[in-house]
Amino acid sequence: MLDQSKSVVNPPAYVVQGQGSPTLVFLHGIGGGHAAWDDQLPYFAALGYRAVAWDQPGYGDSPLVEPYELAQVSGALLRLLDHLGDAQVVLVGHSMGGFIAQEAYARYPARIKALVLSFTSPAFGGPGGDFQRQFVTSRIAPLDRGETMADIASRLMPAMRGGESLPGGLERAERIMAGVPPQTYRRAVTLLASFDRRAMLPEIAVPTLVLAGGDDRTAPPSVMERMARKIPHAEYVVLESCGHLGPMDQPDEFNRAVAKFLAANRAQCGNSH
Repeated sequence: MLDQSKSVVNPPAYVVQGQGSPTLVFLHGIGGGHAAWDDQLPYFAALGYRAVAWDQPGYGDSPLVEPYELAQVSGALLRLLDHLGDAQVVLVGHSMGGFIAQEAYARYPARIKALVLSFTSPAFGGPGGDFQRQFVTSRIAPLDRGETMADIASRLMPAMRGGESLPGGLERAERIMAGVPPQTYRRAVTLLASFDRRAMLPEIAVPTLVLAGGDDRTAPPSVMERMARKIPHAEYVVLESCGHLGPMDQPDEFNRAVAKFLAANRAQCGNSH
């Protein structure tokens, strides 16, 4: 099922598999889209969950929001949750999707049953803003020089794979990123640089899995371990030899880690399977 809605008052586009409970909402990274979760949706649907993957505003068939800020993007996610009809969901965020998951919890915690924060961090860079400005410039400059999203994907994605990667995972990641509209990528890069929810970590009161990749240089395990220590009762798991592409790099290992976490927290998350 793909919601083709174009109106900003309607929910963003999404795909869904399964009809069980609870609903798992998968949030993709900056070079992603709902197809980044093609290895996850059928797996979790078969376990008895309703598995949903959205297209963040500006991706796929989801309209842009104005202004393109964390409040507006997380508001679009809230519209999706309202449309799905769930009082509470489990958010599974990868990279930028982990930022959106944290932002959503900060703004409407009563709607979140549990969090899976994978290959992400609680803030983008440190104080001062120099790193953020350099990142934005370095990521947008290729577009200003006339490069395509396919050019950028072919350069960036190979550096994000791990030592043990599923054959074809890198190619799929490059293909998905090549389809991201340049105007969306520009706005998403700036959005990333504005994120900082470090102060909120000790206030997270739902079951949380912090999932890192041993070979991830974008969200290093050391950063994610410190993040996990600040979240009360968080579970911290490292997928050895896994890069930043995570769900596409090692989908089987990723799926098993998330499924184990959900099974261990049935009382809070639901699902008797």
